[in-house]
Amino acid sequence: MRNGAKAAIVGGVFAVMVGGAGYGAYNIVSAVNGDGGSARTTSARTGPPSEEEVRETSEKFLAAWAKGQAATAADQTNNATIAKALLADYTGRAHIGKVKIKPGTASGTTVPFTVSATVSYEGKSKPLSYRSELTVVRGKTTGRALVDWRPSVVHPDLKTGDTLVTGESASPPIEAVDRDGGVLTKGKYPSLGPVLDTLRDRYGDKAGGTPGVELAIRHESESAGDTPLVTLAKGRAGQLRTTISATAQAAAEKAVKQYAESSVVAVKPSTGEVLAVANHRQDAFNAAFQGEAAPGSTMKIITSAMLIDNGITSMNGPAPCPATATWQSQTFKNLTDMEPNEGATLANSFMRSCNTAFVKLIDGTDARPLTDESLTAEAQDRFGLGKDWKTGIVSFDGSVPASGGPNRAANALGQGEVQMNPLNMASVTATAITGTFRQPYLVSPKLDDRQLATARGLPGGTVAQLKQMMRLTATGGTAARAMSGLGGDIGAKTGSAEVDGQETSNSWFTGFRGDVAAAAMTEEGGHGGDAAGPIVAAVLRTGG
Repeated sequence: MRNGAKAAIVGGVFAVMVGGAGYGAYNIVSAVNGDGGSARTTSARTGPPSEEEVRETSEKFLAAWAKGQAATAADQTNNATIAKALLADYTGRAHIGKVKIKPGTASGTTVPFTVSATVSYEGKSKPLSYRSELTVVRGKTTGRALVDWRPSVVHPDLKTGDTLVTGESASPPIEAVDRDGGVLTKGKYPSLGPVLDTLRDRYGDKAGGTPGVELAIRHESESAGDTPLVTLAKGRAGQLRTTISATAQAAAEKAVKQYAESSVVAVKPSTGEVLAVANHRQDAFNAAFQGEAAPGSTMKIITSAMLIDNGITSMNGPAPCPATATWQSQTFKNLTDMEPNEGATLANSFMRSCNTAFVKLIDGTDARPLTDESLTAEAQDRFGLGKDWKTGIVSFDGSVPASGGPNRAANALGQGEVQMNPLNMASVTATAITGTFRQPYLVSPKLDDRQLATARGLPGGTVAQLKQMMRLTATGGTAARAMSGLGGDIGAKTGSAEVDGQETSNSWFTGFRGDVAAAAMTEEGGHGGDAAGPIVAAVLRTGG
């Protein structure tokens, strides 16, 4: 009885090991040793398979596969259990029939072949044809000639863990469209590709449409999605409407290509809708939305608003521009060749981008002192920065931390610890010229009931002064060259940001024309008007 019990236990262990395949004791040993194979007993051979063995093994494998005999075909491989499952799915889950496989001329132990078959599902059929190859190897323990098992033998696009399935596609095809209903494609708007992919992933289930029927590769990771191979019936595409303007996007795509490592965003100030987003970068990073970099003197829009809102000065009030200014033991200078002007107004120092004028005012007045938190409060409460924006894709919403010491003055100049991207600065300009913070977005918040960020916005008097100072900068200040030739109501602000380890500063520029606001950044692009300026001007020229 004990012997019988022992045999039963051992037999149970073997059954678990082979998953109930029932190939016999030899098969069990072979599977464990990676040799697959049948229970035939042969003297173990060594060395590479002969030409005859390659021909015989490949013919047996391909013939059994073509007949739908998964177990028999798998028995000719060095991983019978795994091979059997995938080969069974070929005729089962993939619904592939009428299989004809034509071997080509062997090259050593590798045999190319061509597959011709038919995919059929619920009365719909389509031909399937492709080329693949197999390699015959010597079994490690048996000496048998066996097909070296890889999923790519069954189809060249299959990888470990993949399988083939035929049925309704996982989701309907989704067309992302612009604000006017025109289809947006990666082919036409290359830098928009990752943005559209993200929007489809997030909102595809709300776009409508009906799924098609297809043969597809189902990947082991669900997040990877299926890879279609043959479409038996097309689905009806759902439409995902974005806020993008095809005209502005086309201009943005073309403009950023003129300068390496460039990004630009355009928004509609009256609504917050994003009209264009483009990047031209080697790393394919969406710096336009996710970048975190010092914005240079474009920050002076927010700093000026802080000075005006706190009663420190006004557009026509004093803002002296000395050659140097010292704050907390750190000395700040202006751009080379800038003439000092002790009698300058805020408008004059703004349009010339005088750093020292803003450093001199950063402490406020005795009657109206400013603190380390004043600039942070202006940025958050008035301009909505750092308020957890929900644009529709991943984005960074700006950071203006309360900084002490020299960084308090540096922050006011868009250096120090301030971090922005073109999305943030386009929004800053939009708020500056309308007085209302409208959080930028790419798809309507009604699509998923998400709550957009809010902020108080600016008083009417502050708006009037900021807008006029930006107009003066665009027509007679540091932005005049880049904005030349643009008609209508225009305004701008330049910026150049020094970055440790870079010989040349980053170029920043933000501007408006009518109901379009845009901002751009070019890494190591020099002064604001040199690289970022022409990019913004090109987008503004389209009028949205």
